[in-house]
Amino acid sequence: MMIIQNPDFNIRKIADSGQCFRLNPGADGGHILIAHGRVLHLLDTPEGAVLDCAKDEFDSLWRDYFDLETDYAAIRASADPDDAFLQQACVYGRGIRMLRQDPWEMLVTFIISQRKNIPAIKFCVEALCSRYGELIELCGERYFAFPSAERLAALDEAHFIACSLGYRAKYVLAAARMVASGALDLNCVAALDEDALFSALLSVPGVGEKVANCVMLFGYHRLSRFPRDVWINRIEAQEYGGAFPLAHYPDTAGALQQYVFYFARSELYKNKS
Repeated sequence: MMIIQNPDFNIRKIADSGQCFRLNPGADGGHILIAHGRVLHLLDTPEGAVLDCAKDEFDSLWRDYFDLETDYAAIRASADPDDAFLQQACVYGRGIRMLRQDPWEMLVTFIISQRKNIPAIKFCVEALCSRYGELIELCGERYFAFPSAERLAALDEAHFIACSLGYRAKYVLAAARMVASGALDLNCVAALDEDALFSALLSVPGVGEKVANCVMLFGYHRLSRFPRDVWINRIEAQEYGGAFPLAHYPDTAGALQQYVFYFARSELYKNKS
């Protein structure tokens, strides 16, 4: 068991920040994360965030996954002191970190995310995993890893429609076949610069600017990316005259976007508005 004493590490806030669809509440008041073929139980406590894993697993996987070497207090401190909205969002969202997730999982889940709310996205993702992912058994419980591109590429569109993907079914299948065939090498493109990586992702059918930016931010840790959805568009219109000041934050805009997104969906902000 590992205890992380860091005010910039709050499991519940990370789970609710819209970046990960397989970090869900558990029966004990904590959360269960399924990532990289592993299952991790987590719990926020007054003493810190508790991770139910051995130190060697933490050091080899979870330390990097939770981006624990990045100073998020410094990122929050970079917010313009005269930007009252962003200052409030950073305070409200303190504890959110940018997870270093699997690009393949991010590509599929954000293709699925289009025109769906978070509960619907999670339903579709779990349907895919429970049908086509590798079984993981832990403490008498059954979990399922995220299915590989090769596994999904061998299916036909009807299998994805059965998982409630609707029109997204053909796009997920196309992405799986591109990755499985090597037409899109998600490891190799990690070395590309921002523009080239963005273009490579846009070559996938069904991937537009928002999905490509999400994959870059959440799958490749490109913190300069600033995905826009209905919540972010609303905030830009209401608080920034239509455009968030991205030029002020060339290296941290993506992390700040998470604070903005989390705060925008809160009752505190909706009541304020």
